[in-house]
Amino acid sequence: MLSTPLPRPAVPGLRTIALTVLTAAATLASPIARADAVQSLKRFVSEVRSGRASFTQTVTQPDGKVKKPAQGQFEFQRPNRFRFSYTAPYQQLIVGDGQKVWLLDSDLNQVTVRPMSEALGATPAALLAGGSLDKDFELRALPDQGGLEWAEARPRVKDGPFQSVRVGFKAGTLAALEILDGFGQRSRLDFQKLEPNAALAAERFRFQVPAGADVIEQ
Repeated sequence: MLSTPLPRPAVPGLRTIALTVLTAAATLASPIARADAVQSLKRFVSEVRSGRASFTQTVTQPDGKVKKPAQGQFEFQRPNRFRFSYTAPYQQLIVGDGQKVWLLDSDLNQVTVRPMSEALGATPAALLAGGSLDKDFELRALPDQGGLEWAEARPRVKDGPFQSVRVGFKAGTLAALEILDGFGQRSRLDFQKLEPNAALAAERFRFQVPAGADVIEQ
């Protein structure tokens, strides 16, 4: 059924993460010979077709306050299909089926749906496209930090929802993803158990609206 949104406190970083799941998808890969992080990012974007991983997400507010970490699983299949499942401390699901992005709030039995096209362009999701990396983003390698090599992507269009995306690698393998949004909030995902080019069933990227759920079109 279609309805108006129900009142609900915003989940920190969730909408930003919904736009960046494809960024993570683009960077899941097996170790390669050492190169700077920008070269690693470009190679991963061009070569990796699917993958899955576990993650821990930490959100830091502009005043330095850190929210309780969230955990979940992530799966993707290029182009434009992904499944991003939060399991703790709350249960939420984001699914991109190639045409639309679906966000399920299990507690409210509420679904938000938006066109996939709105998640592309000069956003973190556009990193998946590969060929438009240099066109849409200013890329640079950053100094090593915390035992990781870092690449930074800043959108050339400055009025979007985020300021920058930093991608961290360890021995050529994706280790972390950090998004700084337009309000100064920083969301970091640390990945574990990466499986690049995993064989994934098509059903993983098909969203079924739960019985009786409120559906909000955006």
